[in-house]
Amino acid sequence: MIVCVPTTSTGFIDPRWGKAGRVVVATVEDGGITDWQESAVGWDQSHDEGSEGSHHARIARFLIDHQVEAVVAHHMGEGMQRMLSTMGLQVFLGADGDARAAVLAASS
Repeated sequence: MIVCVPTTSTGFIDPRWGKAGRVVVATVEDGGITDWQESAVGWDQSHDEGSEGSHHARIARFLIDHQVEAVVAHHMGEGMQRMLSTMGLQVFLGADGDARAAVLAASS
């Protein structure tokens, strides 16, 4: 499973999904993380540049380009939840603490 999670520079869940500055795309296989790729996405800066639809499209493009199957986050707005659901992605909300632990918990 390929999972995307917003993270802080110290490896914890960033509570802001749509305004995250960085995310990790993690591959989980057989109960373990086999790949962990951090990306500076700058959604925190781009969030207020343009319409909500263009911001959602930016996030959708990232998820498609990275073949993401699930998103783990603390919270997100209803519009974002709807978009991710329409894309067929699993969404796991309420995550906090260590990002690696949250990814593994959602993948089990």
